[in-house]
Amino acid sequence: MALSFKKLRFLLTPLDFVSVSFLAFLTSLNIVFASRVFYWLEISVVNIIVSVLVVSLAWGAETRKTKFLIGLHRWYCYPIVLFVFKELHLMVQPIHPVDYDQLFISIDRWMFGVHPTEWLYQFSHPVITEILQVGYFSYYLLFIILGVEIYRRFPIKEFDHAAFMIVHGFYLSYLGYFLLPAVGPRFVLHEFSQMNVELPGLFLTETLRSIIDAGESIPKNIPNPVDFVQRDVFPSGHTQLTLIVLVQAFQRKLNSRWLLLSLGTLLIIGTVYLRYHYVIDVIAGAVFCWITLWTGERIINWWTKRGSVSAAAS
Repeated sequence: MALSFKKLRFLLTPLDFVSVSFLAFLTSLNIVFASRVFYWLEISVVNIIVSVLVVSLAWGAETRKTKFLIGLHRWYCYPIVLFVFKELHLMVQPIHPVDYDQLFISIDRWMFGVHPTEWLYQFSHPVITEILQVGYFSYYLLFIILGVEIYRRFPIKEFDHAAFMIVHGFYLSYLGYFLLPAVGPRFVLHEFSQMNVELPGLFLTETLRSIIDAGESIPKNIPNPVDFVQRDVFPSGHTQLTLIVLVQAFQRKLNSRWLLLSLGTLLIIGTVYLRYHYVIDVIAGAVFCWITLWTGERIINWWTKRGSVSAAAS
C-alpha cells in the first residue's frame, strides 16, 4: 500500500494536486459552515466523488497510457473550473453574506474622481458595444485556443504547465470571491434591466449578454436579479486569467498569440465599459495574475522534486 501511494504521488500532476486540494478546502468550508450552506452535505459528497475521479483518471492515464485517457486527463481542467464556479454559487453568499460594492465604488472614485462606468458612458456607441461584448465573451474561447495549439505543437509537459497555471489562477480568484463578495456596477451604479437600452449593440450583444447572465446564475425576467447573481467581481477573473493566457502564449511564441492579444485587450477594456467590473477589480486581477505565476512556479518545482523523490524511492 505504501508503495502504491508513493507511485500515486508520482503519477499525479500539479494540476491534479491543486484540484484535489481545492476541493478538499471547499469541502472543509461546507462542513464548518454546515448551518449556513443548505446543500453542504450534497456538495461535500460530490466533491469527494470528483476528487476520486481525478485521482482515478490520473492513475489510468499514466498506467494504461491510451491516447483517449491521456487527453481526457489533460482536458478535464476546463470542466472542473466551471464545476467549481457553479458550486461557489451555493456557498459564497451563505458563508459571507455581505457585498463590498460600496468599498470598491469608493476606491474607484478616490482614484479617478468619477465613477468610471458612468464616465465611459459618454463614449458608448452600438458598434463599440458590439465589439467589446464579443471580446468579453471570447473569454470562454481563449483557453481552448491556447490549449489546442500547445497540445498539438509542444511536449505534454508544456500543456501541463500552462493548464496548471490557468486552473491555479481560477482557484486563487475564487478565494477572492469568498473574502470580498460583490455584484458589480451593472447592479449597484446602474439599472440591470436597462442594460440593453443604455448600452445597445448591433447583432450579437443581447444574445451574448443572455448567455453570460445564465452562466452567472441569473434567471430570466425576474424583478430581483441581484439576489441571484454570483458574487464574483473581486478580483476580475476575466483580467487575471486573460493575462495568464497571454503570458503562456507569448512565452511559447504561439501562432495564435496576436489573436489572443487582440481579443484579450478588448476583453479587459470591456470589463469596465460593459459594467461587469470596477477598475479596482481589474487592478486586482493583474495583481492576482502575478501572484498566480509566482506561486505557481514554486508549486510546480516543489511537486516535481517530490515526484522525483517518490519515483527514486520506488
